[in-house]
Amino acid sequence: MKIELQEVELEEKEILKNLLEKYEYEFSQWTNKEVNKLGLYGYEYLDYYWTEKRRYPFFIMVDGQLAGFVMINDFPEADEEVDYVISEFFVMYKYRRLGVGRVAAFKAFDSFSGRWQLKRHPKNKASVYFWDKVVKEYTKGDYRLIEGYMDTEYEDGTLGDVFFFDNRKVKG
Repeated sequence: MKIELQEVELEEKEILKNLLEKYEYEFSQWTNKEVNKLGLYGYEYLDYYWTEKRRYPFFIMVDGQLAGFVMINDFPEADEEVDYVISEFFVMYKYRRLGVGRVAAFKAFDSFSGRWQLKRHPKNKASVYFWDKVVKEYTKGDYRLIEGYMDTEYEDGTLGDVFFFDNRKVKG
């Protein structure tokens, strides 16, 4: 199985927008986010990925097939200075529990050197398990996790759990 990250080009924005709807729908079971009058969740920052620096959208590809996406930027959600943030991460059901997410996360981290942050919703138990395992393995245990980080509320009011690590230490 060949797993790759492919940068999303401007002309592919509609594809990413469609995948974001699936992602937001799934995520709404934890956040209770409502759809708009068109029946869509929308993603208010999507256009910025092609108009602002330091925003990086990638498709996750498996054997040439679209399997999900990862979106990286430099806008920390927790009040600590970092270089990169995984803002959104999604693997479609068909590709889960096959190691696709792990490889995609490692490739995303390896794409940029510096201080990283990622936030997870503590009610999303699959995500909690996934990120605990992936971050621990990737960093060889050299990370911080702050559960219920202040001022990181999701739409439902739940405080996010936030990981911090520096992958320059991991790479040696």
